[in-house]
Amino acid sequence: MGLLTNRVERNEIKPGDHIYTYRAVFTYSHHGIFVGGSKVVHFRPEHNLDSSIEASSDLYDPISPQSTCPIFPDCGFRQPNSGVVLSCLDCFLRNGSLYCFEYGVTPSVFLAKVRGGTCTTAVSDPPETVIHRAMHLLQNGFGNYDIFQNNCEDFALYCKTGLLIMDKQGVGRSGQASSAIGAPLAALLSSPLKLLMPSPVGVATVTAGMYCMSRYATDIGVRSDVMKVAVEDLAVNLGWAGGGDEAAEENDASNRQLITL
Repeated sequence: MGLLTNRVERNEIKPGDHIYTYRAVFTYSHHGIFVGGSKVVHFRPEHNLDSSIEASSDLYDPISPQSTCPIFPDCGFRQPNSGVVLSCLDCFLRNGSLYCFEYGVTPSVFLAKVRGGTCTTAVSDPPETVIHRAMHLLQNGFGNYDIFQNNCEDFALYCKTGLLIMDKQGVGRSGQASSAIGAPLAALLSSPLKLLMPSPVGVATVTAGMYCMSRYATDIGVRSDVMKVAVEDLAVNLGWAGGGDEAAEENDASNRQLITL
């Protein structure tokens, strides 16, 4: 992976990696956790999983019930009323290129990567912990999908770090969401400078600086409103419907079977 792109080959990814691919001609990216065995656990809007209508947003990124994976019979597995899905790598990528999200980058590298949703200054947990979180959420869900506060990138970031944002009113963990909000905000805030700066280059430079700083300020690695939450306690912290402690052992056995199929 380099400064300009995080593109990787399939033989370069390892279980526990946070991967993503671009949709709709690089308009947005879809994220998931590679759990091994050519399987990916990812998060999608639950109410669109049974729709075959395609649209140009991760908010409407369905799995068609009419299509069947010819390679993995369990591809598309999910629990009822849950948006967390187990897919094969081919179905996840949908002929798109494969990219690997970077963790523990320096602030300078983070700011140099102008596009959000590619890296974070936060440090990843060990792969076995990441996979455990992803498979636990496959069985228990990740709450309601929200394009700005609880999307596919938020899911993957939580699986990798275990960090949860406690401020429910702010922007979520997603770098894509931060970029979508930060860009127009920076343009708006820099608009009065047009009266003070005759040079368009100066205005553009200030606008770019504001945009980059807004992205950095909302990065999960530097935010002060985050805390580490065990995946078993996630439902309690987010106020989701109750727990599944009595089914934990059964879920673990089911998860191991799903990965090895």
